[in-house]
Amino acid sequence: MPDFLYRAKNAVGQNTEGVISAGSHREALASLTRQSLFPLEVRDRAAAGTTFKLPLQLPRKVKVEVIADTLTQLADLLTNGVALLESLRILSEQSADQRMREVLGDICKVVENGANLDDALSAHPEVFSPLTINMVRAGLEGAFLEESLERIASFMRKQNELRGKVVSAMTYPALLAIVGSIVAVVLIVLVVPMFESFFDRLERSGVGLPVPTLILLALSEMLTRYGVFVGMAIAGLVVLVRKFLLTPCGTRLLDRVKLRLPVAGAIFHDTAVSRFCRVLGTLLRNGVPILRSLDISSASAGNTLLQDAIKDSAKNISSGNLLSQPLAASGLIPAQVMAMIRVAEESNTLDQVLVKISDRMDQKIEHRLETMVRLIEPIMLLTIGGVVMFIIVGVLLPIIDLNSAIE
Repeated sequence: MPDFLYRAKNAVGQNTEGVISAGSHREALASLTRQSLFPLEVRDRAAAGTTFKLPLQLPRKVKVEVIADTLTQLADLLTNGVALLESLRILSEQSADQRMREVLGDICKVVENGANLDDALSAHPEVFSPLTINMVRAGLEGAFLEESLERIASFMRKQNELRGKVVSAMTYPALLAIVGSIVAVVLIVLVVPMFESFFDRLERSGVGLPVPTLILLALSEMLTRYGVFVGMAIAGLVVLVRKFLLTPCGTRLLDRVKLRLPVAGAIFHDTAVSRFCRVLGTLLRNGVPILRSLDISSASAGNTLLQDAIKDSAKNISSGNLLSQPLAASGLIPAQVMAMIRVAEESNTLDQVLVKISDRMDQKIEHRLETMVRLIEPIMLLTIGGVVMFIIVGVLLPIIDLNSAIE
């Protein structure tokens, strides 16, 4: 009887590994289930022993578009009467993404063993978010799985589209900043040293150097002699800052600073509010309980200050009050949005209103992004031009002063 290596979760959610003897792969899955274990991976020990694995494998992420397309295709298959297990098997065989094929294959095996789809998805948190898992669970419980899959796919596409617009809007300014920095460093390190002997002769002859030239020479000498150490110091500082920002205190400080930035602060604020409204509205529309919906949407907001306000709202609701009261007290939700939420609570249309609020805020975000890019581009050009002009002036001023002295 062959041996199978397995990785599974026990009844309390802890991971466990081991070896089990069974006649086939399906029998191994069934045996693990009888032992109250939730199988995550089961493979033949003999085949695993002959497989060469690299000592270091980088995690392979699945693109949002691939996940959204997979959920849409699954919804289409279920809508047309194809059984869930057969639908998963078809998608696992036809998916163009290798990582998604592996994930779907594992999900298919787990569902074939009798587990629910949401439990099978939860075994792959690197692919499927808590939002997706909870919406699938609500769809299974409410018998509207196809609709839940379509809604979460639509939600993921909208979020990915907005993220793409942000990245696209910031690409050109970032490129200008990188090119400008490279040009400035090249001029200071390579061009300015060519004039040092000339500047030395001027100083020995009693002609003083202008302040811009002295600053330029000091920068050139520092970068030429200690450029490697300066680069290492900057890299170390960046690493330390990133580690600090990963701490709760650092994350809170960064979120507070982001909200207070001119122009960009309003974009960060509206983005967090829009994401919270869309996630909460989508979950409520799919039948997820409001307390669980608030817990998921608070983590999806992307801002700790707003997350704390949402958690306070959950406590308020659990004690029998309205959602709008603690949200309004936080001062993080615009008054117009709060008025709409308040009316929606009274009319029991909160799920619909929240999605509409998110749509309108996304339009406002796009407009503000365009405005910010229009402001950043000339600012970056002026900054780069100013740096280059400073270098040119620092080089030419001694020559101009020398000509004036000769005349």
